[in-house]
Amino acid sequence: MSSWGWTVHGDGRTVLPGEVVAPEERLAWGRTVSIGMQHVVAMFGATFLVPLITGFSPQTTLFFSALGTALFLLVTRNRLPSYLGSSFAFIAPVTAATATGGQSVAVGGILVTGLALLVVGIVAHLAGTRWIDALMPPVVTGTIVALIGLNLAPAAWGSCEPDGTCSGFRAAPVTATVTLLAIVLVTVLFRGLLGRLSILVGVLVGYAVALVRGEVDLAAVREAAWIGLPPFVTPTVDWSVLGLFLPVVLVLVAENVGHVKSVAAMTGKDLDPMVGRALMADGLATTLAGTGGGSGTTTYAENIGVMAASRVYSTAAYWVAAATALVLALSPKFGAVVATIPAGVLGGVATVLYGMIGLLGARIWVQNRVDFSAPVNLMPAAVALIVGIANFTWDAGDLRFEGIAIGTAVAIGLYHLMRVVARWRGTHDEPATPASVPGGDELTR
Repeated sequence: MSSWGWTVHGDGRTVLPGEVVAPEERLAWGRTVSIGMQHVVAMFGATFLVPLITGFSPQTTLFFSALGTALFLLVTRNRLPSYLGSSFAFIAPVTAATATGGQSVAVGGILVTGLALLVVGIVAHLAGTRWIDALMPPVVTGTIVALIGLNLAPAAWGSCEPDGTCSGFRAAPVTATVTLLAIVLVTVLFRGLLGRLSILVGVLVGYAVALVRGEVDLAAVREAAWIGLPPFVTPTVDWSVLGLFLPVVLVLVAENVGHVKSVAAMTGKDLDPMVGRALMADGLATTLAGTGGGSGTTTYAENIGVMAASRVYSTAAYWVAAATALVLALSPKFGAVVATIPAGVLGGVATVLYGMIGLLGARIWVQNRVDFSAPVNLMPAAVALIVGIANFTWDAGDLRFEGIAIGTAVAIGLYHLMRVVARWRGTHDEPATPASVPGGDELTR
């Protein structure tokens, strides 16, 4: 079989217990199309939240998401199943850059981020990935992910302008609360795919409440055409805001590496040689999005859930998903409907979402059993989190660095500095005070 084709798994209709449909296999095309559609539904809620929160066009974002997914499959030679949706790591830098220089500047930041990730991917492909693990051990990776989510906390509550227009939760507290509760309840009430689509269901419930309360303006939907290209934005590279974006590269690296390892564990295949290609592909997709006004992309955990439930890891299903997303992206009316989701709904979703991003960092610590009784782990994480949450800022000439960028630098720099000094002085194993004294083992006695 060619690396660009698929062999039919079994009878093409069933997946026997203990079996999986490998990336280079597929089921009958009818079932493959059905699973591909499920992937579109799975990515839908999360992919559209980023442009809605940042003020980007949902239609444009979906357009580049579809093209980016197809590009990812090409670069990884059909061996790595993944959908590329909007990365939440871009929300804070895009919001800040838009406020500073407009949407064109924010798009330029996405473009440069994609190019930087592409370079990382090329290096990883040629030299392997051990240097990534050395630069960003779990304590550092978890800290960076956590501070990105927690840095966004004020945006979830929102702010109000002098004219009375509010954003976030404050825009419509009732609608936001209903949206939040719907997400929470769907997560625990339903099993399978529906349970995994809690954010999408929450958005739909909140949207219905907003319609009843008169918070949705459908004028743009009535005026939009059924078929047409999305609106594009020309990027402007402003060096003063690039400090906001470069830390996102580290998050995208962590997300892509984690995705490859997850798929490898579920399929039983050694996919480590694909890490470099995955990083290059996401870098190219993000660069492509940055040429026309799309949100930066990343591999999606939401779609891993679909694969785990169906045990179908065929890349053919992702080609179907990419094609379906592209068709939807060529309908301005569809994009206009998505763009009408009101601020109250977004505030409810953001309250859950930003907290979950923050706790994903903690999950990385737990899964890797990070020992916070060691000062080398405790102090870099502690300082970086406060820097990120408080949104420390630093102006260096024309460059402006904010909480996420400074916190990232602190997490990496302080960890490696303390590690070197602690090894030199032989103090690595001494407990930090007061948080980690005693070491914690007394709880198990």
